[in-house]
Amino acid sequence: MNLPDTLETPRHLLRRWQEDDAEALYAYAKEPNVGPKAGWAPHASLDESREVIGIFQASPGEYAVTDKETGEVIGSFGFHFNRRPDESITHDRQVEIGYVLAPDYWGEGRMPEIVEAMLDFIFRELPINIVWCGHFDFNDQSRRVVEKLGFTHVLDRPFVLERIDGRTVISRVYNWTRERYEVGQGIKNT
Repeated sequence: MNLPDTLETPRHLLRRWQEDDAEALYAYAKEPNVGPKAGWAPHASLDESREVIGIFQASPGEYAVTDKETGEVIGSFGFHFNRRPDESITHDRQVEIGYVLAPDYWGEGRMPEIVEAMLDFIFRELPINIVWCGHFDFNDQSRRVVEKLGFTHVLDRPFVLERIDGRTVISRVYNWTRERYEVGQGIKNT
């Protein structure tokens, strides 16, 4: 899927990751309350953040989220076209979205703004029928984003946090369909 090099929201520029973003990524990825909520361990070093940026650069769907006012990298957003949260729906064109935001920016409505803009982009510009999003049962920040935007809860399933401590948690999975978008239900960002 061809994606643009940049995407915008009122307060953010989403752009491709650059090598010199490593320090900004490490600044929030090392925090113990960030990665584990998304299923990955906090970054142990700046070198680890550099390696992750290399992985991001190899994937056309990974973006650094920057604050337009400061230009600082404050998070990440990804489009994952090869993930199928519901294996019974394989014929539809679908994408899973994922996001992380630095804790200093939590509670400011930034991620709902970004996700809403990306849903509009997906349904206006891409041949996608279903957008998936999920969070672990203990991730209240991500839960609030999907609730605020009106995603539909579809299923819960166990997930083993192999990259952290091996415990089993519940992955809550939601979607937004093209049909719902097109009939004008709209995205509610309240």
